[in-house]
Amino acid sequence: MRSALLSSSLLLRCRGAVAAAAAAAAAALSAPAACCRPLPARPLGAAASARLWAPVRPPGGQEPPRAGGGGEPWEGVASAGQEEEEEEEDEDEAELEELLGPSPLAVGPGAQRVAVVHPAVKWGPKKPQLTTEKIKKLPHLTAVFLNVERISSLTKKELEDAWGVKVFDRYTVVLHIFRCNARTKEAKLQIALAEIPLLRSNLKNEVSQLDQQRGGSRYIMGSGETFMETQNRLLKEKELKIRNALEKLRRKRSILRNQRKRREFPIISVMGYTNCGKTTLIKALTGEVGLQPKDQLFATLDITAHAGYLPSHMPVIYVDTIGFLSDLPHNLVESFSATLEEVAYSDLIVHVRDITHPETILQKASVLSVLKNLNLPSHLLESMVEVHNKVDLIDRYKPTEENSLAISALCGHGLEQLKEEIEKRILKATGKKILTVKVSLDGPQLSWLYKQATVQEVEVTPEDGTADVKVIISNSAFGRYKKLFPNSKLFIS
Repeated sequence: MRSALLSSSLLLRCRGAVAAAAAAAAAALSAPAACCRPLPARPLGAAASARLWAPVRPPGGQEPPRAGGGGEPWEGVASAGQEEEEEEEDEDEAELEELLGPSPLAVGPGAQRVAVVHPAVKWGPKKPQLTTEKIKKLPHLTAVFLNVERISSLTKKELEDAWGVKVFDRYTVVLHIFRCNARTKEAKLQIALAEIPLLRSNLKNEVSQLDQQRGGSRYIMGSGETFMETQNRLLKEKELKIRNALEKLRRKRSILRNQRKRREFPIISVMGYTNCGKTTLIKALTGEVGLQPKDQLFATLDITAHAGYLPSHMPVIYVDTIGFLSDLPHNLVESFSATLEEVAYSDLIVHVRDITHPETILQKASVLSVLKNLNLPSHLLESMVEVHNKVDLIDRYKPTEENSLAISALCGHGLEQLKEEIEKRILKATGKKILTVKVSLDGPQLSWLYKQATVQEVEVTPEDGTADVKVIISNSAFGRYKKLFPNSKLFIS
């Protein structure tokens, strides 16, 4: 190992996105316990709070356009079977509380003074040999972050004995960051699932130590099981309960997805590297005051849905997704993969990039790699909108890449252009049409259009009792309209 001092703590070189993870590690480990009490959110799939909320009214102060059956466009989106779901939740509440109890792997409250160590192999006479001595001499040091994905429980114990402080690897630190930012039961269950491999590893080390200390029979009295077998069985049972609970939540999310599909709400998934500004952008696009973006890694761990309008007053749903990180530990990827399944059902993906980040190109490659591994439909990848965020921090920034838009989600720069681009691609992806329909004011056409389409403009001609109605309408609704009103005049915009 090689070492060097930075300020008053030891900092050994970290490369690529690991530097960001190390910085987040120090921040997360040094934060007080209160940081683990995040703000409430609207998760997409938690039955108790799955209602999609209406955004501010569109420009002009008029009533929001209606899409689908009567009432507000968001009304009843997630209400089907809600009473039955709540009763089922009450039955499972006790078991969930047990699964979501305090973690034995939690770092605990209080500040940490962390040394970051990057293992590097060097050959020859200049190979450093004194890393351990340097760490032991650092004043007030309470923890070491070892920049590797995982270290075995035995190696961890040996290093802690040698250095006299707690030792964390990348898996443990990212898991701690996730734990501090988890808001919903689903996110907490996914974290509990990701902890199982660590608990198994720790169990082997504990059993080995017990065997060395006590000797004699390894069987628990009267059970026919060794201590190791009993603990492994309990871990398997816990893992099965967690997976079953997650499956129930996924089924609820599937119900919500089907309800949105029936009501033909276009779905826009907003994706990007962690801390790129996804939540800030969604707040700017929807005007939802309840959203509270945070300048930190993995502030969003849950799929959340937020209603908004496009320039034509078309109602859409923006889906906020978990942020990406390069070299994310494999077990964490597996545990959180279900949160990304919603992307496959989107009509459009908006890829947000923090253009001020020194490794923004590598971050883009990391996001695109994950998206390709999700086996998404080709049209989703081809129609993706790429936005370069935080341009307010760069003087006179202009994108050098084709098909990308420069914006500042915080300051509002470029948002109108982005909305227009999103609308253009949504119309193409969903097959919706913008039509002008001449209707008789004495007939039911106007009322029908208000219920089944998005009415943009109504121009009345009082002389003959008719009106030209500009609407956005889906293919299925358009087909129904032609069957119901075959003599109606249509003008395609």
